[in-house]
Amino acid sequence: MAERAGGGKGRVRVVLIGVAVLYVGALVLLPVGSLLRGALGGGLRPFVEVLARPDVLAALVMTAKLTAFAVVVNGTLGTALAFVLVRDRFVGKRVLHALVDVPFALSPVAVGVVLLSLFGKGGLLRPITDALGWEVAFAWPAMAMATAFVTLPFVVREVGPVLEEMGTDQELAAYTLGASPFVTFFRVTLPGIRWGLAYGTTLTMARAIGEFGAVLLVSGGIAGKTETATVFVYRALEDRDDRGAYVVATVLALASIGLLLLLDVMRRKRGSRAEPGR
Repeated sequence: MAERAGGGKGRVRVVLIGVAVLYVGALVLLPVGSLLRGALGGGLRPFVEVLARPDVLAALVMTAKLTAFAVVVNGTLGTALAFVLVRDRFVGKRVLHALVDVPFALSPVAVGVVLLSLFGKGGLLRPITDALGWEVAFAWPAMAMATAFVTLPFVVREVGPVLEEMGTDQELAAYTLGASPFVTFFRVTLPGIRWGLAYGTTLTMARAIGEFGAVLLVSGGIAGKTETATVFVYRALEDRDDRGAYVVATVLALASIGLLLLLDVMRRKRGSRAEPGR
């Protein structure tokens, strides 16, 4: 009886593994394979020629700039916000906690609509920006705000738990020894939260690279000026430029996969360093 039961469990396990492999293959491997086929079907030379096109380079550079902006802004302000949520007590703290997660629940298209209602034609803040001579809608500022908004939660949600686990004992000891808040942060706190900050910024980069909906609405999609890589893919498909769409989409996919692999390496490295102390 025990042998039959063990054999039955083994067969069920094999079936579950097979289903899991087929599921991942259908959702991930098959699309990636199709993408690579479309990008490299004519060989490496056409692939490189597409990447050398001015509109493609401009779109990739714009994506890199927006990603860097999101990392710097949310890496800095996200860390500060995590400190406030973990270390401070104030009225409305639960509301602020909930607001941090709004970008997870709100459609990026809705974010674009909100920005246009503020800075677009007839927008609430349009008279102020016009008076100051600032061009926000269909320009870099609106694209930067949209990207920063959709990537807001990642650093906060990664750094926050690390801060809670870290506690304040080491910081208080540094203050007792005469260290200033500045020195304490960079020599005590920052090394303690570095892995959470690294995870958060990596996820921020991956999300910023793939942002489409909000940026599409607020950028205007001007080729060579306000077009990101994802918007380029959309325009290329509309213009029947399948090769260009496949090549740029492949670059974006490889960048995202590379970031996820980097995240996995960092987690393994952190785990291996934490193991001896257990």
